Amino acid sequence: MKVLIAKKFIFTFILSLFISAFAYSAELQKDWWNIAYPSAFDNSSLKPQAFIKVDGNRLVDAKGSAFLFKGMNVAAPDKLVADNQWNKALFEELKDWGVNVIRLPIHPIGWRATGEQDYLALIDEAVVWANDLDIYLIIDWHSIGYLPDGLFQHPMYETTEQETLKFWQTIAKRYVGVSTIAVYEIFNEPTDIGGKAGTADWKEWKAFNEKVIDVIYAHDRNVIPLVAGFNWAYDLRPVMTDPIERPGIAYVSHPYPQKEQVPDGNKETFFKLWDQAWGDVAKTHPIIATELGWVNADGYGAHIPVINDGSYGPMIIEYMNERNISWVAWCFDPDWSPTMIKNWDFEPTQQGAFFKQALR
Repeated sequence: MKVLIAKKFIFTFILSLFISAFAYSAELQKDWWNIAYPSAFDNSSLKPQAFIKVDGNRLVDAKGSAFLFKGMNVAAPDKLVADNQWNKALFEELKDWGVNVIRLPIHPIGWRATGEQDYLALIDEAVVWANDLDIYLIIDWHSIGYLPDGLFQHPMYETTEQETLKFWQTIAKRYVGVSTIAVYEIFNEPTDIGGKAGTADWKEWKAFNEKVIDVIYAHDRNVIPLVAGFNWAYDLRPVMTDPIERPGIAYVSHPYPQKEQVPDGNKETFFKLWDQAWGDVAKTHPIIATELGWVNADGYGAHIPVINDGSYGPMIIEYMNERNISWVAWCFDPDWSPTMIKNWDFEPTQQGAFFKQALR
């Protein structure tokens, strides 16, 4: 009898939730013909900020002068809200470190949990803060896996081709003509995880990225779409023979130290391997390394592929400088490794101190 009563209670509870959800949905659809079209961001109060464009294998400013992005990743805006750290003071600290760009990693799960309108409000705030400080922004759809197969590294990265297209349609419509947002990073780290997420195919991946770029360009041609290669956005070799067939784009690499196995840490060997895997693309197209960094083997959050004794830092920056490649270090957060700061007093970690000096 108790079991029957319990089952009846559970059924009644679930039914009530369903009815409530249905009623809420119906309320949202009420007067659907009067629902306003999504509006573009009002940029009338923003300071003039030059559009950054692609010119051959260079990024250039409004005067045609070569331009390099050098900056930092922050944690996802919704995570920073939860930490009570989503504020202009964070951007001011990054400006003091010397950044000219901030990357905003937006996880699909966070986008859905926060809700489109509330998340756009966070990005709006970032635009205002960055513009006031003469900083650019990169919007990053922060997923890891092989999207065409719908298989991902972790539930936080799960998305679909349709959701990804809709995300970029929403972003492009919202921020058309906003020069502060310079780059749209279409997909953070494509990888088939060694066959655990299907089989990555460049022609398939190329076709999907071109579809996204077409949607973006239909709304806004004054933005740089950023396309990642395989192996967690490291390997750009297919680009050498079969590049994305759209103008005005750049490519991304995440050249963490353990992506190449060089037992003796020889700089020339690293440079040669980096050239082969991704760096040679810089001869024909701009590259932005939107993630780089390291942590000691016994350091907080040490994991493959970021473990290094610190010798990687000077090498990767020298490599970037020689080849005029933009870079954005990971991550200006005390939780997401490899971390730039130890705490919210902005005390630098080992790599944080190095990149702070490199930025300045």
